[in-house]
Amino acid sequence: MTAAKVTPEAIRAMKGAAPIAALTAYDYPTTRLLDEEGIPLILVGDSLGMVVLGYPDTVPVTLLEMEHHTRAAGRAQPRALLAADLPYGTYATAPEAVANARRLLAAGAEAVKAEGGCAIEDRLRALRQEGIPVLGHVGMLPQHVREEGRYRIKGATPTERAALLADAECLTAAGAFAVVLELVTPSVAREITQRIPIPTIGIGSGPDCDGQILVFHDLVGTFPWFTPRFVRPQLQAFAQMRAAIAAWRASL
Repeated sequence: MTAAKVTPEAIRAMKGAAPIAALTAYDYPTTRLLDEEGIPLILVGDSLGMVVLGYPDTVPVTLLEMEHHTRAAGRAQPRALLAADLPYGTYATAPEAVANARRLLAAGAEAVKAEGGCAIEDRLRALRQEGIPVLGHVGMLPQHVREEGRYRIKGATPTERAALLADAECLTAAGAFAVVLELVTPSVAREITQRIPIPTIGIGSGPDCDGQILVFHDLVGTFPWFTPRFVRPQLQAFAQMRAAIAAWRASL
């Protein structure tokens, strides 16, 4: 990555030009590390609820918690684009979405992510009208896992395929600079990627998206109690930590 600051427009321009690598970060050292390694898009994800705060899912994460972790990540002053999740229940209406997105931007975010497609198009349009960059998210929506009952792949039926295509087009029309496709059937993820002019960033959606995003803890093995089936950790960092702790204890 060059010294130039990465903007939403720069991420959008990467479609078809270069694979987009994106990872989550919830603190200063991780954000700094990812930035030094040239990751162009860093997300302060509400996944912190599970891998940092010990919640069973992302639903309990509050806006105050997202602000806290966004401030920590923002202190790294990354060249990467720093986005933050609007947590569950904070964008039920367009005015709420704008007010709460402004709080995340004040904490250091440069864009916000919201889950949903056509159902939240009015909120995304309101954000864009206020000049707030938006990263979309369709497919499996973790903030709605309690309604769904489980995490499952989307797009396997003609009805789901049509809905996902419509959602992606709604996000494009609303002005999103990119869209995360989570647990979307690979063939449908490929079709969406080919159809819309903004980048798709996959997670568990096959290899044909314009980029990929992972939870940092899944990538490096720092949450060993659960690893999604689609993740191949590049490191088992907790195993090394356990060994270091045991060696130190034995040396006392």
